[in-house]
Amino acid sequence: MKKVFSLAILLLVNLCLFAQQADDYREAARQGDAKAQFNLGSCYYYGEGVEQDYEQAVNWLTKAANQGNADAQCLLGGCYYWGRGVTKDYEQAVFWYTKAANQEDAFAQLQLGWCYKKGEGVTQDYEQSVAWVTKAANQGDADAQCFLGGCYYNGNGVPQDYEQAVSWYSKAAEQDDDDAQFMLGLCLLYGDGTKLDAKQAVSWFTKAANQGNANAQYSLAICYQAGNGVKQDGEQAIVWAAKAAGQGFAEAQCFLGACYYYGDGVKQDYKQAVSWYTKAADQGNADAQYTLGLCYNNGDGVKQDYKQAVYWFTEAANQGYAHAQLVVGMCYHIGRGVKQDNKQAVSWYTKAADQGDADAQFRLSGCYFKGDGVKQDYKQAVYWLTEAANQGHIEALELLEELGER
Repeated sequence: MKKVFSLAILLLVNLCLFAQQADDYREAARQGDAKAQFNLGSCYYYGEGVEQDYEQAVNWLTKAANQGNADAQCLLGGCYYWGRGVTKDYEQAVFWYTKAANQEDAFAQLQLGWCYKKGEGVTQDYEQSVAWVTKAANQGDADAQCFLGGCYYNGNGVPQDYEQAVSWYSKAAEQDDDDAQFMLGLCLLYGDGTKLDAKQAVSWFTKAANQGNANAQYSLAICYQAGNGVKQDGEQAIVWAAKAAGQGFAEAQCFLGACYYYGDGVKQDYKQAVSWYTKAADQGNADAQYTLGLCYNNGDGVKQDYKQAVYWFTEAANQGYAHAQLVVGMCYHIGRGVKQDNKQAVSWYTKAADQGDADAQFRLSGCYFKGDGVKQDYKQAVYWLTEAANQGHIEALELLEELGER
């Protein structure tokens, strides 16, 4: 009770100090002191010592910015960028960010980099983006260093250069930037721009994961499951996947679904599997959509429902998931969960076959042989049969031999 009372007293004292400070700034600001105008604008922006008021913040920040105060110019740029106290206006945001950036304000330089990358308030220009971000990165700004690492990693605005990416990611990672730590771990895991070192990768993933980085948490789960860079441990894989999944990370939710489905690192539980697959599927994860379709098709963890199965298979298929396209084709072919429609079956088989799915190629050849949903065409039938056989499809190989086409 004493501790709570002490904290309340301390909070009250701090509020009084902030209020007094705001009053002091106000007097100097009214006399035209640019720093005081910025400080007062900042108080209104963050609600320190005064009631938060973005319009008043913009008023005082503008006065300071017009006198050349770089901090005010940068924060005013943010007001226009986010539409706080003013109508959102990217061009005005860029105008003020540029003024601050030209005074070597690192945050403004970074923000300009984002604006040029996205084409917000300026014509999209990756090279200009890199130029401004480099200025901020050279001042030691961790966010800018991570951003620049990404530019070199992906080849945005500069030639792709994994070694440069690793260099910048390392600088930011040493400053505890969790995104940089994750990306550095990824580079080490795959040997991009650096010697492959799974143990070091796990070390950086762990640093980022402990800061709540969902990508890193999921990557750790994969490493623990496979025993890559760390002793294989299914239970630890579940722990880290659950952390990422709890943040809404779809891949981790799908991963957990698979763990519960197969009993990998956890007791097999189809209902839990369906629960996690559904969360990931609702976010558009094609793997989860396809597997959820299988659960409904087989009645695993849910009441068997062919219509729901087809729904989820189709969701995955519409994202180009080849095996889902095959299965949707099969559903139309036999009329399971949908009205039988051989033309639709051929359409879906073709999508999967074009992606190299051997089973789809084999089934499509059968459609051409029989004229199911398509005009009978022996040459096309043999063509698709050969495509499947070339991938080692046993039935296709046997049929080609029977036909004397091999």
